[in-house]
Amino acid sequence: MSTRFEGTANYIATQDLKVAVNAAVLLRRPLLVKGEPGTGKTVLAHEIAKAMDAPLIEWNVKSTTKARQGLYEYDAVARLRDGQLGDPRVHDISNYIRKGKLWEAFTSPRLPVLLIDEIDKADIEFPNDLLQELDRMSFDVYETQERIEAKERPIVVITSNNEKELPDAFLRRCFFHYIAFPDRETMQAIVDVHFPGIQQRLVKEALNLFYDIREVPGMKKKPSTSELLDWLKLLLNEDMPLEVLQNRDPAKAIPPLHGALLKNEQDVMLFERLAFMHRRGS
Repeated sequence: MSTRFEGTANYIATQDLKVAVNAAVLLRRPLLVKGEPGTGKTVLAHEIAKAMDAPLIEWNVKSTTKARQGLYEYDAVARLRDGQLGDPRVHDISNYIRKGKLWEAFTSPRLPVLLIDEIDKADIEFPNDLLQELDRMSFDVYETQERIEAKERPIVVITSNNEKELPDAFLRRCFFHYIAFPDRETMQAIVDVHFPGIQQRLVKEALNLFYDIREVPGMKKKPSTSELLDWLKLLLNEDMPLEVLQNRDPAKAIPPLHGALLKNEQDVMLFERLAFMHRRGS
């Protein structure tokens, strides 16, 4: 197993990001990754696992998720139902214990990468409860009187979209990295990875338009890297003439195939207003 992350053939990692990943792995502290949606936070965990030839365990957090669910859940309702039906499995309570993602990570035969995705969706107590269990590296299953212990601390990647503030105590125990939105040079490299051999004039004009859109004041949701890649795929599939991107008519404002870039009616209306104002002023 490789212990250093240098990016992969499918994932362009900046030098700062490589340093952050390798520091978190060395210290074996959870890597807390923030950044705009679509900047590759979740994909990063997949690529770390791939680069290190490690199994990936994914825990997708929801608003109702509790830290305890990461350990295990006891399905008392199923046991009661089976008891009423005379099922002999009811005599072994372990049949009704469902392993959580931390249990899977602690008992994995190979050192895993544990992705805890979108931690900021959960309630405010979740982060501290979670790290308490990670610090201990063990927990008790009260129903079966067994103790689950990790032989080695898993590599943990935690993502956040900044929907809510995370507790200071939690932040102190993580290694933090903010994935800045890619500059043009990095974005060019990302595009080249996904579309090898793509016409560079098309990429240049598409990037010009893409970054212009992101600079429009008042946008509710700026288009992300993943949306740029979707848009380029559509442009290639539709065989869009280069002139459509080169000779943009400000009176039309909305870019071709804009549904890949503008994801809500407020932003579409914003571009329609800009076009209307330009027509009135010309």
